[in-house]
Amino acid sequence: MPPNTTATTGDKPAKSGRKKGRRARLFVLVLVLAVVGGVFYGAYWSVSTVRASFPQTKGSITLEGLSGPVTVKRDSYGIPQIYASTDEDLFMAQGYVQAQDRFYEMDVRRHMTSGRLSEMFGKSQVKNDEFLRTMGWDRVAKEEYDTKLSDSTKKYLQAYSKGVNAYLQGKDGKDISLEYAALGFVNDYKPEQWTPVDSVSWLKAMAWDLRGNMDDEIDRALMTSRLGPQQIKDLYPDYPYSRNQTIVQDGQYDELTKTFEQSGSTSGSGSSTGTSGSSTSSSTGSALTSQLASLYNVLDDVPTAVGVNGQGIGSNSWVVGGEHTITGKPLLANDPHLSASLPSVWYQMGLHCTTVSSKCQYDVTGYTFAGMPGVIIGHNADIAWGMTNSGVDVTDLYLEKLSGDGYLYNGKTKPFTTRTETIKVAGGASKKIVVRQTADGMPLLSDRDDELVQVGKKASVDTAAPDRGDGYGIALRWTALDPGTTMDAVFALDKASDWSSFRDAAAQFDVPSQNLIYADTKNNIGYTLPGKIPTRSSGDDGSIPAPGWDSTYKWTGFIKQNELPYEYNPKRGYIVTANQAVIDKDKYPYTLTTDWGYGTRSQRITDLIESKIKDGGKISTDDMRQMQTDNSSEIAKLLVPKLLKINLDDKDVREAQKLLEGWDYTQDSDSAAAAYFNAVWRNILKLAFGNKLPKELRVKGQCLWVDKVDSTGPVDDDTKVRECGERDADQAQPDGGDRWFEVVRNLMDKPNSDWWKTPAGVGDRNKADNMDELFRRAMIDARWELTAKLGKDIDTWSWGRLHRLFLKNQTLGTSGPAIVQYILNRGPWKLSGGEATVNATGWNAAGGYGVVWVPSMRMVVNLDDLDKSKWINLTGASGHAFSAHYTDQTSKWADGELLPWSFSDKAVDKSTSDTLVLKP
Repeated sequence: MPPNTTATTGDKPAKSGRKKGRRARLFVLVLVLAVVGGVFYGAYWSVSTVRASFPQTKGSITLEGLSGPVTVKRDSYGIPQIYASTDEDLFMAQGYVQAQDRFYEMDVRRHMTSGRLSEMFGKSQVKNDEFLRTMGWDRVAKEEYDTKLSDSTKKYLQAYSKGVNAYLQGKDGKDISLEYAALGFVNDYKPEQWTPVDSVSWLKAMAWDLRGNMDDEIDRALMTSRLGPQQIKDLYPDYPYSRNQTIVQDGQYDELTKTFEQSGSTSGSGSSTGTSGSSTSSSTGSALTSQLASLYNVLDDVPTAVGVNGQGIGSNSWVVGGEHTITGKPLLANDPHLSASLPSVWYQMGLHCTTVSSKCQYDVTGYTFAGMPGVIIGHNADIAWGMTNSGVDVTDLYLEKLSGDGYLYNGKTKPFTTRTETIKVAGGASKKIVVRQTADGMPLLSDRDDELVQVGKKASVDTAAPDRGDGYGIALRWTALDPGTTMDAVFALDKASDWSSFRDAAAQFDVPSQNLIYADTKNNIGYTLPGKIPTRSSGDDGSIPAPGWDSTYKWTGFIKQNELPYEYNPKRGYIVTANQAVIDKDKYPYTLTTDWGYGTRSQRITDLIESKIKDGGKISTDDMRQMQTDNSSEIAKLLVPKLLKINLDDKDVREAQKLLEGWDYTQDSDSAAAAYFNAVWRNILKLAFGNKLPKELRVKGQCLWVDKVDSTGPVDDDTKVRECGERDADQAQPDGGDRWFEVVRNLMDKPNSDWWKTPAGVGDRNKADNMDELFRRAMIDARWELTAKLGKDIDTWSWGRLHRLFLKNQTLGTSGPAIVQYILNRGPWKLSGGEATVNATGWNAAGGYGVVWVPSMRMVVNLDDLDKSKWINLTGASGHAFSAHYTDQTSKWADGELLPWSFSDKAVDKSTSDTLVLKP
């Protein structure tokens, strides 16, 4: 045991999860290592090495710094419930316990947020570190900690750090995690002490992945190289307000609008006409297109924190009031859709004061992040809350005119502020970079790519822009680069007791902006939109990069918290948030974004609720669970009737077509019809849109003969050039999300649109002159694609054989030696659901059928009896490979099951398997 710790269980030290079969698994591990990895690996990774990092979960441990004993009770899934007598002891114990289970994950995260991945993984991460240092997340977090956060929050962060460091004391890397043993072969890295800023920095990583429309902003600009303004508008249709309901529908926003109308306070509102689009597009030309293509490649390489580099991020949450539930009290459901990671981004736990008082204020349970104190989503004794990404536009890219050592602004040259960063590299020489920022604090992202610098110098622009001079660069304005108070909000949410205190807490949740839903034990429900949301000048809607040399494109301020939409006890008796539009654009004076989700999931949830409550029906906890796992395909409902009318000559293709007859549009994993339909959908998108997009948006290696383009547009001489895609498969377009549902829906009544015509020169096999011909071609191509993937016999086809989830350790599990990947990774699981379904197991249609993002957890809170609430995590409590709790929840998660969620002392005691006492 490390110094200052002792362990006693009355017999001998014991650890959780020692079940029959563990010895066998460990023996197999060592045998595999010895055979595949060689004798050296086998000797180094012995059974004792694997077990060394498993947490002690029984008996007692002495921790210096505690003021009193703390009890940690774990259930059969290893989920901890912590009981303490002071706030500081509670959060110190939280740090200790999370480090027991997940320190390696925590360590990687803090190296990512601080741009120090190269210290752990060597030169392969230098480019990522350069970009992350340029963003300066840890610098902002430090300023946040020093100047913005409350004294109590700092005290809790310090206590948490003390707990993490108590766990680290006296331990070598191999005593902490198997991954450190692997790293030991290539460098002498040793974990360092945890700091409060390490915890705060994680909020910046979370905000980055939930940053809103930045990727759409880039994509629209890149499309200008091959598509005209109307074509781009076709691919970014307006939100269907008349068909898919917004989040806020009645009540407070009407009063807010009236107030604005009476006062005339509409300054700073953005236009939704997109007038800035044409202006910026015409003034940037090939400069913007070329620079953004390179920038996207840089962004794509940055490790994800919780999302898929900004693409495909969604979530579901909804709350049903007591008048519509069996219990007579609210039910609240939440399932955030994030990247599939191992371990899951979420960590389940309970934080309980033995007696709630001014000395110890918390009695809360739910989901948090390893590396952060408090609970992010969950419930306490009085209220429950959930979150979905609001998608509001809090990032803008600016094309900056470079001039000497500065940049042009309103006709004058202003100097950049600069700082030098030194990147240490494991096994190699350190590297220094210079970071440049504008006076507004915007980092010059284009400095991080040599190609961007050269392109900027050679950029062609029209006469409306400044002279080329030293070229152009790209800078980022983002709310998360300003110090904020989100960490204060976490603790305030955890102890909120009613709607008023919840709203006050939410107001501090400035970045990332989230949809927050609410329910309480007194039968109230609500919704609020917090966040630091910018206002822009009239005519600038933030939809594409803006000219940085023109001050009229500068942000004009931020929407006041009391002017943001909210809703409390609406007459309909329920609230649904699933990334749809927050509020009707005609009833609200500010432009929140031009890039909402299109409401496919939210409307399906609404329809499911309405079908349950019609004629006085009531909703149960299990009804909420079943809604979360709804696999219905809304795009199939639109397209299948049309596909069944297509005449097909080939009997094999007709055989596949017949799978769609009588299909209920449900994408179960064992459904052959779902497999075929999704293949047809993928091929429709490829033929109609994918082959017409510029190479910067298409999948790497996908090569086409296309019309030649110069700086003025397509060359009208029938010249063809071979162009190959440049994007990773899970980031390419068309991704098949509900934006594409809306694109196709709008074109269904235009059967002769040019979109339905295949581009000239791709071969007779793919020619089509109208919608029916393109659909026929897609059905034929889908048949033969699935024949190649699944076999000719359609009786063996199933959606799950295509739509599989692989869980990968986010570092060594993706780029380590094959044997290490074998040890750390798990899967596959054959999944139901799909893109834009409520059970949103997302896949990218441009790249294939594999699962890219998932419902990262699911929960249903019962406000009548909190002990009857249910929850599940994607993986398990432990980050230790070969722990019994590494992926022990995954199969149940895949099957749509939920686990009991104990809250009261009695329920927790009943579910407890292991008890550990932390002693001062």
